[in-house]
Amino acid sequence: MKKNNLKEKTNEELIAEKEKTINELKDLRFKRVSGVIENPLKLRTLKRMIARINTILHLREIDKLKKELMEN
Repeated sequence: MKKNNLKEKTNEELIAEKEKTINELKDLRFKRVSGVIENPLKLRTLKRMIARINTILHLREIDKLKKELMEN
């Protein structure tokens, strides 16, 4: 999923996507320990996806706080 697609989603959709990605990462880690995984680079891409989602959520929270401060 591209970064632009993530920015278009709502916070609820991002949180759901983050949970799905975390579960997928957990499954891959378990498979890595128990045996061989098909694509070891998938771990890196999942971690980066989680980081992107966290960044977008954090930036939105900062913008919200800035708007509240400007109103007061």
